[in-house]
Amino acid sequence: MRKVWLGVSVGLGVTSSFVGLLVVGTYMVAADLTGGGSGGTVGLAKGAVPAAYQPLVQKWGNSCPAINPALLAAQLYQESGWNAKAQSPANAKGIAQFIPATWASHGVDGDKDGDRDIWDPKDAIASAAAYDCSLAKYVKDVPGNATHNMLASYNAGAYAVIKHGGVPPYRETRNYVKTITTLAKSFEAPVQRVRPSQQSAGAIYFAQKQLGKEYLWGGNGTPEQGGRFDCSGLTKAAYKTVGIDLPRVANDQWNAGPHPKRNELIPGDLVFFAYDLDDPRSIHHVGMYVGGGYMINAPYTGAVIRFDKIDTPDYIGATRVTQDGAKALPRANSA
Repeated sequence: MRKVWLGVSVGLGVTSSFVGLLVVGTYMVAADLTGGGSGGTVGLAKGAVPAAYQPLVQKWGNSCPAINPALLAAQLYQESGWNAKAQSPANAKGIAQFIPATWASHGVDGDKDGDRDIWDPKDAIASAAAYDCSLAKYVKDVPGNATHNMLASYNAGAYAVIKHGGVPPYRETRNYVKTITTLAKSFEAPVQRVRPSQQSAGAIYFAQKQLGKEYLWGGNGTPEQGGRFDCSGLTKAAYKTVGIDLPRVANDQWNAGPHPKRNELIPGDLVFFAYDLDDPRSIHHVGMYVGGGYMINAPYTGAVIRFDKIDTPDYIGATRVTQDGAKALPRANSA
């Protein structure tokens, strides 16, 4: 869903050559973006973590060398989608999804108020970090990556990691380690520029072909819907054509990759808009950047798929979609 835009839209009279110049010109700039990934101290990307939890994740994410704030954020997002009232069928509770037995032995009083409350994020986030660090201590003498061994212990138990001399050859465990380490990249504040996407040109090509179609709330572009889309339906369909399966909801697509800065945007990046710029859960609209400060998007009921400027007051940031990033996203979350 998208409220009426404050910015000036570019009508359907815009020619394909205009778009071509935007795309080609911006890809020339992208030649400077092919450096390596982030390194050094890991911080949190602006707006990546809801403001209510950002100080807690930043503080407790530095509890031991095996974790960092982005990794802790990825675990919490994977577990609960930032829902402090989440409860699973297995009786896992709260933002960190502790089961009562684990909480009894590993829960801590994070806010020093005299109790250990499984439902209180101040206690639960501190406890999640403490539990990670405890696991890391158990397997500190195991060869290999300390963070990977800690995550494997979280999934399969420390004994399995010690027995196998590292991440055990269990498919579920290896997938878990890859999922969390990949998802963590969507919470990091990169210290170097983010690599361009190889699939973005194909996604843009699909989106351009939808120009002029009427917006449809909940539209996925099916024949029954007349090939019409809403905002996240359009971006999902565009990336589906290049083999990347995004979630259906806009604020779940936010974590499909790292977050380039405004001056690093290149065609194919997803650009997002939110009611609260400190809370990615409040994202209400997504478009696809095409260069020159413009995006292709399905704006709102009564409008058509078109070009609009991205520089509006509700712009929260962008995501450079990666295949691994999309695969890592928990599909049960909704916005």
